Amino acid sequence: MRELTALQEETTTWRTLERRARDAAALLELAIQEDHADLIEDLEHEALEIETRLSALEFQLLFSGEYDRHNAILSIHAGAGGTESQDWAQMLMRMYLRYGAAHNYQTDILEEMPGDEAGIKSVTIRFVGEYAYGRLKAERGVHRLVRLSPFDANHRRHTSFALVEVMPEIDDTVEVEIKPDDVRVDIFHASGHGGQNVQKVATAVRLTHLPTGIVVTCQNERSQLQNKEMAFKVLRSRLLELEIEKREQEKARLKGKHVEAGWGNQIRSYVLHPYQMVKDHRTEYETSRTDLVLDGELDAFIEAYLRMQVGNE
Repeated sequence: MRELTALQEETTTWRTLERRARDAAALLELAIQEDHADLIEDLEHEALEIETRLSALEFQLLFSGEYDRHNAILSIHAGAGGTESQDWAQMLMRMYLRYGAAHNYQTDILEEMPGDEAGIKSVTIRFVGEYAYGRLKAERGVHRLVRLSPFDANHRRHTSFALVEVMPEIDDTVEVEIKPDDVRVDIFHASGHGGQNVQKVATAVRLTHLPTGIVVTCQNERSQLQNKEMAFKVLRSRLLELEIEKREQEKARLKGKHVEAGWGNQIRSYVLHPYQMVKDHRTEYETSRTDLVLDGELDAFIEAYLRMQVGNE
């Protein structure tokens, strides 16, 4: 029923826009015949609004994936390099939280592991909102940072890496089988956010999926039960994402394309020294406004990726 309602709303939106365009065209013809300058000026504004709305709807058509409408679960893992990479991972976390805020997504930090001296080793964030996965799936891969290190006494240039994973959050309508014997459940004291009760009582939950080796930790909910429910939700999403990756690799193999997985899959470089540039290596889209990108302005990169995907399909 939820999917039917969404499709009905989408159809209504397109039909409303079509009616507005048809009415505007008829009024324009009448205004020209009667030389009605004020009406022509109003219709110019209407045409601009229709064009803006049409562009937004055309962008929405790029979301053709099976799970694109779903919420997203995004994880960031600092690469090798200690404090440098851990600081870079925290910069990425800030970037995605700002992106979520700009798009009115609800964001919840499910698990966060602080760095040894600064930054974070890893974090898992839940994005709640329409097309969250459809947008954020463009960010999956390795992100590379080049800058003058604030942690180097000699202020030398350093290169840091972080891995971003993005999964669709799935509901009960999507079947992902998890056998009880395949999961080890560990309970421990939370070390992150969550309030005094979280710190005093063993509420954090770690799930280990034995067949795949996938480990999921959730510690920011108020109770052990809530953490366990959320951890299983994340585990189901990870298993689904694993299946999606297998399908994509098989599709690429059949097309004769070389597929690099894991840390070899560097998708984007953020260069802050000796020049300013953010470049996506998949689409070749680039910008010199590194400050805006790190503040969460990712729409141009995401749109370029989605258009490339549609072209490849």
